[in-house]
Formats: sequence, structure tokens, C-alpha cells
Amino acid sequence: MNTKTRSYEVKTFGCQMNVHDSERLAGLLENAGYVPANLGEEADVLVFNTCAVRENADNKLYGNLGQLFERKAANPDFQIAVGGCLAQKDKDTIIAKAPWVDVVFGTHNIGSLPTLLERARANQEAQVEILEALETFPSDLPTKRDSTYSALVSISVGCNNTCTFCIVPSLRGKERDRRPGEILSEIKALVADGVIEITLLGQNVNTYGVEFGDKGAFAKLLRACGEIEGLHRVRFTSPHPAAFTEDVIEAMAETHNVMPQLHMPLQSGSDRILKAMRRSYRSEKYLGILDKVRELIPHAAISTDIIVGFPGETEEDFQETLRVVTEAKFAIAYTFQYSKRPGTPAAELPDQLPKELVQERYERLLEVVNQVAWDENKKQIGQRVEVLVGNSEGRKDDRTNRLTGRARDNRLVHIDWQDESNIPRPGDLVWVDVTDAKPYFLIASATDLPIIRTKAGDAFELGSSCEVPVMQDKSKRTIALDVSIQSGI
Repeated sequence: MNTKTRSYEVKTFGCQMNVHDSERLAGLLENAGYVPANLGEEADVLVFNTCAVRENADNKLYGNLGQLFERKAANPDFQIAVGGCLAQKDKDTIIAKAPWVDVVFGTHNIGSLPTLLERARANQEAQVEILEALETFPSDLPTKRDSTYSALVSISVGCNNTCTFCIVPSLRGKERDRRPGEILSEIKALVADGVIEITLLGQNVNTYGVEFGDKGAFAKLLRACGEIEGLHRVRFTSPHPAAFTEDVIEAMAETHNVMPQLHMPLQSGSDRILKAMRRSYRSEKYLGILDKVRELIPHAAISTDIIVGFPGETEEDFQETLRVVTEAKFAIAYTFQYSKRPGTPAAELPDQLPKELVQERYERLLEVVNQVAWDENKKQIGQRVEVLVGNSEGRKDDRTNRLTGRARDNRLVHIDWQDESNIPRPGDLVWVDVTDAKPYFLIASATDLPIIRTKAGDAFELGSSCEVPVMQDKSKRTIALDVSIQSGI
């Protein structure tokens, strides 16, 4: 009997909710006796955790599966599993297009993966299990985090909005909220394990509480996070502008560990297009929220999502988007070309724009958002900022005397670090002076202030939660990430 311990690798495509789910998938597999595949070695089980927001997600998945046909033919014991939003959408189509896939599971039953893998091996046939309702909150499942110092905490799943371009509600279901006590207990356990930064996740985090009838629940949750000793940084993504209330802004401003940063999807600056998208706010309201945030949190960095080329978008509509981008002064804008998704109302709208026109507008938008981001970053030159040192976040860190991390406002900071006898660990905090700026990162030099050694740094050194070496190719992590922040909601 073959008693070899089987290895696994999880490849993640999509948003931070998918990253959160992938950490649970890794935890489930390790609880079932699987081990992470070694760098450079082929895994016995390869799991794709997929996204369905954009059209190229389909192409990416099926392209990957096609490349695995010969490997599967040469080694029948090698298993392939496909989960996530695209699996929920395509269901039996995946097996029809790639019959060498062993398991297909959806967004509502990620906890079933180990059982489905074993069933596929025993029965020698593909297992497809797609549930239409959530089996258990992903946060309640075992977890293998990819970081000792930072963690994702889901506060809700699903979405009650009906944006015409978005397929998420049909794949993730209606919004369901976790109870505050469960969330805070998870955060406290993470902090006890060395985590000093958490990100609260939800398709619409600021509608948290709708299921149990408390419209002020999200602001209360932020304030409660401020009472957790040892929790240095709190972030959240993504709020919906239509539901953004002053009590949340006040909680952000008054809670010491809630970071001066806001990611809030705009999608379009044209009121006419926002209406066609069923986005229940207009550009004036959106800019008003930013004004209020900056009034109470003057140094807040704002990021957003923008879609170009929505059906019927005119040059005038596009110019409105450019106007709002300029007025909003985004530190970062995640830009996307509209992607026609079957099953969404927008896919049936007339006046679908030609690809060439969408591409041309997209390139013009990139020029503007890059310049705006660069102008905002230049304002940081000469500032002294606190940086949470990351685990080789910079692509050149292993080839230079450089460390990379995130400032409190979530800006990426590359640090010229010359003191090789005193190097901060991932999870430690350092103060640095910003010396230069580029559109999407800052360059800084170390100060003479001491390194703030944290429990997160201790945890990294001990290797208690994260087995990833500091200097390595991030494309080869056990949980390989291909992530674009696409709130889309």
C-alpha cells in the first residue's frame, strides 16, 4: 500500500476574499495530512482557486488546465482541483472542457475539498460538488496563513447589491454576517499568535450588521478593534459609497489602530454610467465622502477601482471619470477594462463598445491615474513614516540592500538599509525618511530610531505560522498568488 505523504500547492486568482479562502484550503489540506510542495518540486495535488469577475479569468484557467494534460496522463495519481467563483459559475463545464480534472467545488463548500479528493481517488472518477448556499463561514475552517504579521478576517460573505456588471452576488450569494463576538475572538487569537495587522473583509464591509439589524455595527466593530491590546494596524476592504456613513469615518479617525487609508470603489465618474451600472450613488456624493474623510483624517491615502468601457460610455462620460480621478487625488487606482460576463444584465445592454476604443480610453486613463498617484506620492518626500517590514514584498529585495514594507497609509515603501548587523525581521516596525517617490511606491532611508521589535517578528523568526524564507521568488510560494484587487461592488 502506498503510504507516501501527498504534497499540495494552491494557486490563487482574484480578490482578497479568494486569498482568504486559499489560506483555508491550505489549512484544510494540512489538517488532512497533506504537506506543502517543496520549491521546485511538482505537487501531488494542485488546487486552482479561481475568479470569475473578468473574461480573461476563464482563459487563464483553461489555459493552465490545458498545460496539465500531459502531466496528468503521465501520472494518474496527480490530482487537479478547481474551486472558487469560476467553478461556481461553470460547474460541469470545467469537466466537459478538461475531463482530466479530478475535483470541482464551489464558493459555498470549500471545506469539502479533502473529502472530494479522497473520493475521486477511491472512485477513479471526477467529483463535482457545487452548493447553492453557504455550508460554513470560511473563517471557521482551519487556516494556513501566508504571513506571520498580517491576517485577513472575513466579517461577511455575499452581496445584496445588483450592480449590472458584477457576477459576484450570483456566485457568493446574499450577504451573511458573522457575529461581532466571533470576529473579535478570531482577531484576539490571531494577535496571540503574533499577528499585528488585520484586514476586515467583506463584499460590502460597511453594510455589515444588516443581517442582524444593526446599521451601526461596522463602526462599532472598528472601535472594538481599537481595544485589542497588541493589534497595531486595522484595515478594511471594500466599502460601498452608497452605504458609507459618518459614524464609520468618525470611528476611523478616533480609533488609534485603524489606518489612515481607504479603498473605496468608484467604478465610473459619470453619473449616467453609474445609474446604468445600478450604483446607487453619484460622483458628488462620492467626492463628498472623500472630503469628509480628509477633514477628519488629513493624511488619508485613498485608493479605488475604475472600469473603462462600460456599454454606452461616451467620450463625455469618460471625461467625467478623468475629472473625478483628478479631484479625488487617488494614491492608487486599480483600473480595468469592462469585461462582458454572461449572466449579468450589462452583458445584454446595447452599445457594447469596440475593443480598440476601450483600449484607447484605458491607456488614457492610466496616464492620468499614474500622474495623480505620482503627484500624491511626491508630497511624502521629506516625511518620516512608520513602515511594517514585509516578507520580501519588493521584487529586487533579494538582489539589493533593500527592505520593503507598508506605511500606515498602505503605501509601498522601499528602504535603503545599510546596517547589515541590525536588520529588522518581517513583522517589525521601523521609522524611515522618504527620499524619493514614484507613481506606486516610495523610496526611503533608515533613520537613527531603533527598530521596534514585535511579536510578529518573533513569530517569523520562530517560523510558527509562516514557513516562507525571506528572500525567495514569490511565484513559487505554497500559496501562489495572482491577485488583482477587484472589489467590483
